[in-house]
Amino acid sequence: MSGAPRGGALDWRTEPGAPATVQAPELADAAEARAWLADHHDDLRAGLHRHGAVYLRGLPVRSVEDFALVRDELIPRATPYREKATPRSDFGGGVFSSTDLPAGQAIRPHNENSYTLTFPGLLLFGCLTAPEEGGATPVADCREVLRTLPAELVERMRASGWILTRTYSESLSVAWQSAFGTESPEQVEKYCAENHISCAWDADGRLRTSQLRPGVVRHPHTGEDVWFNHLAFWSRFSLDDEIREVLLDELGPDGLPFDTGIDDGIPLTAADLESINTAYENATVRRAWQPGDLLLVDNVLTAHARDPFRGERRIVVAMGEPVSVYDCAPIVAPRATAATAVSHG
Repeated sequence: MSGAPRGGALDWRTEPGAPATVQAPELADAAEARAWLADHHDDLRAGLHRHGAVYLRGLPVRSVEDFALVRDELIPRATPYREKATPRSDFGGGVFSSTDLPAGQAIRPHNENSYTLTFPGLLLFGCLTAPEEGGATPVADCREVLRTLPAELVERMRASGWILTRTYSESLSVAWQSAFGTESPEQVEKYCAENHISCAWDADGRLRTSQLRPGVVRHPHTGEDVWFNHLAFWSRFSLDDEIREVLLDELGPDGLPFDTGIDDGIPLTAADLESINTAYENATVRRAWQPGDLLLVDNVLTAHARDPFRGERRIVVAMGEPVSVYDCAPIVAPRATAATAVSHG
């Protein structure tokens, strides 16, 4: 071990447009990095609640094994990845690729698994290989998003919650076998019944599900209200206009891979989506990845995204500290919903 100092105050760095960042001292290896993180656990957690996300720069994290070692200090309890929606590579030990979606595709801000009854309270991203250009993991403070959204839209969401409908497909989204981790329709139906999700199979064996979830929740530790949902992320209005029209023509309004709405009978509009995206954009900060960087995210306080990129990019992620939606003071109780409840203007 290098004998680098592990105690003392953290070197916090804040600047406009970037997440709060802690510069680590020179450390010999991942074991020493884990010990340094343990020494500063309380300060890091306090900073995480204050800022919503903390960037850790300068750590000797060079491999999946290194990442898993420091992960065990920051997130000792894992959260299973339920109701999968995007492709990921599984590196074992609860470490995944952040996403396997194409490099040219931007990923919109979202809170991981906001549609499940139990979701990760913490996310940890780690950079093993930084891309040549782009590829940041932007973060947006959902307290700020809530404050800047139109009051009418916020009140609709508080009172009624949001609806997610999914039609599973190997070609257009994720096959139900992958999403639910089983080849058994009976196991899917059991999971859906236990998790307040309606499900139905069509004549060709395609699965369609629908669920209602609260869209504004309260952080279980800080007591702050946040905008917490995938309403904009999976709205039909998030699709390119041409792609949306093609899908609607081929699949019909009830056959889209994903769609969302607010459960108040008032159609969700493109203008509503623009308001939400503007609020996210105004609350977003980012920092370019460097090898060894970690990004610790409070998944309730903060949404995350991905910028398009060029070159090889190896960003890994782990999820943990599970949180139940019922511990987040939901005004709207989760329930299964009929898919026809989603309406649009």
